[in-house]
Amino acid sequence: MMRRQLCSLLILNLCAALAVSVVAQGSAAQAPVVDADFQRLDAMMSFMRNRNAQDYAITAPNGIDEGKYVEIGGIEQWITIRGEDRNNPVLLFLHGGPGDATNPWGYAGFRSWLKAFIVVQWDQRGAGRTLGKNGASSASAITIERMSRDGIELAELLRKSLQKDKVILVGHSWGSILGVFMAKARPDLFWAFVGTGQVADQQRNYSVAYDELLKKAKNLGEQRAVQDLKSVGPPPYSDGRGYAIQRRWSNLFEGADFFISSMFGLALGAPGYSLRDIDDWTQGQMVSAERLIPEMTALDPKTLGGEFSVPVFVIQGAEDFTTPTSLARGFLSSIRAPRKGFVAIEGGGHFAVFMKSEVFLKELAARVLPLATAR
Repeated sequence: MMRRQLCSLLILNLCAALAVSVVAQGSAAQAPVVDADFQRLDAMMSFMRNRNAQDYAITAPNGIDEGKYVEIGGIEQWITIRGEDRNNPVLLFLHGGPGDATNPWGYAGFRSWLKAFIVVQWDQRGAGRTLGKNGASSASAITIERMSRDGIELAELLRKSLQKDKVILVGHSWGSILGVFMAKARPDLFWAFVGTGQVADQQRNYSVAYDELLKKAKNLGEQRAVQDLKSVGPPPYSDGRGYAIQRRWSNLFEGADFFISSMFGLALGAPGYSLRDIDDWTQGQMVSAERLIPEMTALDPKTLGGEFSVPVFVIQGAEDFTTPTSLARGFLSSIRAPRKGFVAIEGGGHFAVFMKSEVFLKELAARVLPLATAR
């Protein structure tokens, strides 16, 4: 929640600068200063977007690079399809959040994956450009069941339009919940489901994370973290302070504070994006969280576990203090699937799929790619 507030503040400040520059045109004393500041900012962002468009372009002769709205669930939803070889397997990435679309910065985050996969990123209902296209009123339909049907419809569309038998499904954080529902509902569409930042037990999630954070803080001799955590005690909390303290130290111990900052920078420099698009991205996180978090929190762990008819893999940061690694490991141990495997990425946390992208890709290539290329 703190991340969302900071990002919204950044966008509001940028938009305010533009608004002030327009209003100030009536004042000869102020206009040159304000306009000059905004023009420098606008020029810098335009330079970044043009440079990134060139640096991250797909130039392979058999490549694919598409960004478009497609009709899913009765509304227009934004997807990108990128890869260096159309013959490669399709990987549908389900972003986390809820509502934290990866498209604004995923052009860089997934660039190295494009040699092995056709990567599809999707601004889910209520997120990113999908929110911008349809307005906040479209969020009234957001439920886990509705999102699952949207995802299945998209998988069917991809299979048909890209002429593939099946799709690889990868879900991060909230996306790992969505992926479980999709994989269980339509196993015929997927070669495998891969969860990362895997949500396993929402009732125990924060309590386990608290214990592991406190242990980590003591091991590091980080007295400020120990004091902060002990000052709020273990969850549940009566207000947001306790959860904010947990999130703060989770991000710091995982190094995610640096990643989140770089994510914002890449989003501001995203090819073809505007400040309005970035604002839709941040607003989508708040809109989606309001709708989905109560439903996520009430999920029975048994709903996520049980029987799967597709191979299931969990590739998790070894020290994930947001969706604790120990719970993710227990989730995989408890399920039944034709094939399953757990990988703990050393030095990785909740965002290991992005921060340890090359290691994650290596594991995908070793464990999942053969399932989609076997004949």
